[in-house]
Amino acid sequence: MELNDEILIKAPRDVVYAALNDPEILKHCIPGCEELIKHSDTELEAKVVLKIGPVKARFGGNVTLNPENPPERFSLRGEGSGGAAGFAKGGATVELEDRGAETLLRYDAKAEIGGKLAQLGSRLVQSTAKKLAAKFFAAFAEEVESRDTITA
Repeated sequence: MELNDEILIKAPRDVVYAALNDPEILKHCIPGCEELIKHSDTELEAKVVLKIGPVKARFGGNVTLNPENPPERFSLRGEGSGGAAGFAKGGATVELEDRGAETLLRYDAKAEIGGKLAQLGSRLVQSTAKKLAAKFFAAFAEEVESRDTITA
């Protein structure tokens, strides 16, 4: 499964990059996130509850960040397990294009799923993943823009 999109965020690139590395902001924006623990600058652990079609599960997983060329580009890899519901693993590349007082965020993500989740059908899983990604980035943009306004 592949997901890619872009969103224009009304905040400078360094503010957006810092927010993408702030566990409190991410926890607030990730749909269903119950816990997000930062173990190091590149290692995060998450607990997320998701409902995809008839399957609802609590996923526990780890994410590894790779700051290739901060603040312009970084990538991440992660994997998680939802017990009987199955597993998910994948990665994404995020690019931040400086547009003065705004930042264009582009992402390209790939994911694999297994277990009950894989049995639901690719169309349902793909549409749910797109909705969750859109919900995350909308919440993220709103959070960053509101914080940038406060600090400006």
